Amino acid sequence: MNFFFIITSLIKIAIVLGVILFMVSYAVYAERRVSAFIQDRVGPNRVGPAGLLQPLADMFKLLLKEDFTPRTTNTFYYWLAPCLAVMPAIITIAVVPFGSTLFGIPMVIADVNVGIFFVFAISSLGVYGIVIGGWASNSKYPFLGGIRSSAQMLSYELSLGLAVIPVFLLVGSLRLTSVVQYQIEHGWFIAPFIGDWMNPWKWLLTIPMIISFLVFMIAIFAETNRLPFDLPEAEQELAGGYNTEYSSMKFALYFLGEYAAMITGAAVVVTLFFGGWHFPGIPDGSHGWIFGLINIAVFLAKVAVVIFLFMWVRWTLPRFRWDQLMRLGWLFFFEIALVNIFLVAGILAYMTP
Repeated sequence: MNFFFIITSLIKIAIVLGVILFMVSYAVYAERRVSAFIQDRVGPNRVGPAGLLQPLADMFKLLLKEDFTPRTTNTFYYWLAPCLAVMPAIITIAVVPFGSTLFGIPMVIADVNVGIFFVFAISSLGVYGIVIGGWASNSKYPFLGGIRSSAQMLSYELSLGLAVIPVFLLVGSLRLTSVVQYQIEHGWFIAPFIGDWMNPWKWLLTIPMIISFLVFMIAIFAETNRLPFDLPEAEQELAGGYNTEYSSMKFALYFLGEYAAMITGAAVVVTLFFGGWHFPGIPDGSHGWIFGLINIAVFLAKVAVVIFLFMWVRWTLPRFRWDQLMRLGWLFFFEIALVNIFLVAGILAYMTP
């Protein structure tokens, strides 16, 4: 039994890692196409049909570029930083259920009972890769980018953590598979009409759930350094920010870490608020392996929609000023998330017989 568990876990890890790397490659392609569409341009269209082989060309370009290390850097930490930036984003996906079951095997790598704590604990380590990279480069612009990133992530992690507390007040568990199961039985948190929400009190909970979703979503933008919160790498101010002195595959690792964090953030959003792999009328994998595959496809489709939202916002909104960024985090989202917890707790107190 233990041998079977180890083998299936290794297979799931290999497949998930492959899917993440594939999604990162084509998320870059998709973002370039989306930005071109928004700006009325053509976008990548030379390498392969419709430019679909552009990610492959980019990969070879980064692999074959000179790996230059400036003489004044702290070499060990300069090399370590990109690895620290990419690892948390990939490790975090281990606790996210990406399907129901397939051939009786749960479609989650590690179904731990403190799933959301694991997500926050591991994802918060990503800031070390950025801060250490900025410091080890021994250059003023990367250093400023690293300092900005640490302040930004610390500020918005508070809102991020407080925003999900109403979800777990309702579910009564920190296990992410339990969150999905609750939404299957009672309706998605962002759309209660998808499910059996006959209790009028639960309809009242839609307002704080939407508030939780909005605060969590905006905090995810800040945590992943996406526009309008990309102050750590603001090109017009910092010439590229924390990765200015990086080239070749070390730069590619930073790039990979940013997009992997975006994909993981989208997966967590889908799990917490959009019912995970569930879709009305489609049974789970216990009814046959074909339904297990459909559940996985539904989850990936939802993640793709959220990623598109990330891209749409990036190419639509302007960047915030640094003081506006910090003011939003500390004077608005923190208080809104805190009041929202008391609102949900009060509603649950009246709902409890």
